[in-house]
Amino acid sequence: MNIVAFGLGYVGLSNAIMLSRKHHVTAVDIDSYKVDCVNSRISPIDDEEIKKFLLKQDLHLKATLHWTDACQDADIVVIATPTNYLESTQSFDVSTVKTVIKQVRSVNKQALIIIRSTIPVGFVESYRSNGENNLCFVPEFLREGHALQDNLFPSRIVVGMKGNKGRQVADLFLGCCERQDTPVLLTDPSEAEAIKLFANAYLASRVAFFNELDTFALVKKLDAKTIIEGVGLDPRIGTHYCNPSFGYGGYCLPKDSKELLTNFKNIPQALIQAIIQSNQTRKDFIAKMATTLTHGKIGIYRLTMKSGSDNFRESAILDIIESLKKAGFSIVIYEPLLKVKEFNGCCVINDLGTFALQVELILANRKHPELSPYMDKVLTRDIWGEN
Repeated sequence: MNIVAFGLGYVGLSNAIMLSRKHHVTAVDIDSYKVDCVNSRISPIDDEEIKKFLLKQDLHLKATLHWTDACQDADIVVIATPTNYLESTQSFDVSTVKTVIKQVRSVNKQALIIIRSTIPVGFVESYRSNGENNLCFVPEFLREGHALQDNLFPSRIVVGMKGNKGRQVADLFLGCCERQDTPVLLTDPSEAEAIKLFANAYLASRVAFFNELDTFALVKKLDAKTIIEGVGLDPRIGTHYCNPSFGYGGYCLPKDSKELLTNFKNIPQALIQAIIQSNQTRKDFIAKMATTLTHGKIGIYRLTMKSGSDNFRESAILDIIESLKKAGFSIVIYEPLLKVKEFNGCCVINDLGTFALQVELILANRKHPELSPYMDKVLTRDIWGEN
């Protein structure tokens, strides 16, 4: 089949690569750098599996800036464009998704449109009520830095379309992945949209829970690791996804939790609001803790949300930096991905040794072996050295 994939971020590029193993895929993006990278078989994002596949796999994949030509002969269009949560309107900005749907339909009335961008509950149904029935939502459940791996070995495939057409969509993804026993769930579109939001809100709640446990242990001078190990011995809880941090961040958890809260309008709730507040409370606690440990210059080790990522968006450390600046502290950032000398009013140093010499305290959301010589300066809540 001829497939067009809009968006060359984590979701779009990993989908394009996976699908191009069996089908002809044209990836569309407005960023000429990303398009040139893909056509040169260079990954524009930090994902080791994507880098390897682009270099070594026989893929039927090309990228372009020109959506019109790409869409005219498409059998399927996959939308993976950004949908950010806007605090000003307290809602998702789904303008990119709407724009792509409009563009596709202007040149191709027959193509099946599969949305993989996260959207509000009721989005697809609003189109169906206006006669657009060849549209479905297939939520993605990808880890940043492991996007292609999670596409090739998915935990589940949820398709917001029932019947034979929904089965065909599921078979499309099953036929291109490596895990043929992947659980498949066909649902109504609004249920699929809710599954995505509730799944990420649960993950956010788990991060918030263990961060509050860690805060309690710090204040009470208890061993957080021992408490977490003991709690995790209950098989209903488990020992996964429980490593304390400075707060959850990244592409999905912050915006999806807030969007879910918006969808609860006029519906009783307390937990979703508490998850969001808990994350802010944790960031405030870490910032205050840092101010008690030094009166000198504070260093920030990496802006990325976690190891193996190149994403700064909604990273917890960004809010902590702002709190420290308001408290009058001078901030220095070590971030090799930044090619500038200043970021948000803070000095950027890309040599770790020079950086460490200039600061009295280093905040590190996640530990790294290269920090070993400077651990006497490091404040981190990373207990297990994993994301």
